[in-house]
Amino acid sequence: MDKGDAAELLQRGTAWLAEEQDMLYAQDRWSLLLVFQAMDAAGKDSTIKHVMSGINPQGCQVFSFKQPSSEELDHDFMWRYVQHLPERGRIGIFNRSYYEEVLVVRVHPEILKAQKLPAPLVGKGIWAERLADIAHFEDYATRQGTKILKFFLHLSHKEQKKRFLKRLDEPEKNWKFSASDVKERKFWDDYMQAFEEAIGATASKHAPWFVVPADNRWFTRLIVAAAIVDAVENLGLAYPKVDAAKKKELAAVRAALSRER
Repeated sequence: MDKGDAAELLQRGTAWLAEEQDMLYAQDRWSLLLVFQAMDAAGKDSTIKHVMSGINPQGCQVFSFKQPSSEELDHDFMWRYVQHLPERGRIGIFNRSYYEEVLVVRVHPEILKAQKLPAPLVGKGIWAERLADIAHFEDYATRQGTKILKFFLHLSHKEQKKRFLKRLDEPEKNWKFSASDVKERKFWDDYMQAFEEAIGATASKHAPWFVVPADNRWFTRLIVAAAIVDAVENLGLAYPKVDAAKKKELAAVRAALSRER
C-alpha cells in the first residue's frame, strides 16, 4: 500500500466515523475516550487532526494536560483527569493523559515530591500501585459505558532527531521547538522502560493499547483510524426508534405545518 491508497482509506474511515458519531450522540448511551501518548515530535496533534477531521466539534472534546495547578496538586493524581471524561454520546480525546503520572513523574521523581503525598505512602511500590489504580479505574469507566482506546505512537530515536532538526531549520516550525524536548532525549531509555511497564500492566480487552509505529505519518494515521472504526463498529450504534406516542406527535406537527399558508 502506498501513501495515496492510505490517504483514500483514511478519508473513507473519517467519513464513516462522522456518521457513527452522529448515532453515538443520538443514542446517548456510550461514550468514547481516546488516549494518545508518545515522545515529543511523534505526531499526536497531527494524527488527532487528520483522523478526527470529519467529526462534528460539538460531539468531540480534546484535552491537553500540562503541568498541574496548585489546586490539582491538592487532590489525588487522577482527579484532574476524571473531570474531563467524555459525557454519554460524546468522544473525548486526551492528548497526554493520566499515564503521565507513571511516565514523566516516574522518570523525574522530583515531580512526585510536589504532589504532597504523605511520606509513608511514597515507597518503591508506588508505580505498581498507580498502575493498578489506573487499571481499576479503566475497568470502572468501561462498566459505566465509556469505551477506552489507548495509542502509543512509537517514534524512533533517530526519527525524533530528524524532526527536531526540521523544526529548527524551518522558521514556520520554530514555535513547536522547545529546548526541554531535547533535554528529555537524555532519558529516552528510562521513558521506554516506563512505557513498557505501563502498557504491560494496563492493557486489557476492554481498554486495549495500540502500539503504533510513528516514523511514517500516513501509516500512523491509518492504523489509528482503523482501530477507532473497528471499536466503534462493535458498539452496535443505531438511531433511537420512535415510539407510537412520538409518531403521533410528529404526525400532528406535520398536519399543522401543512395547513399553514
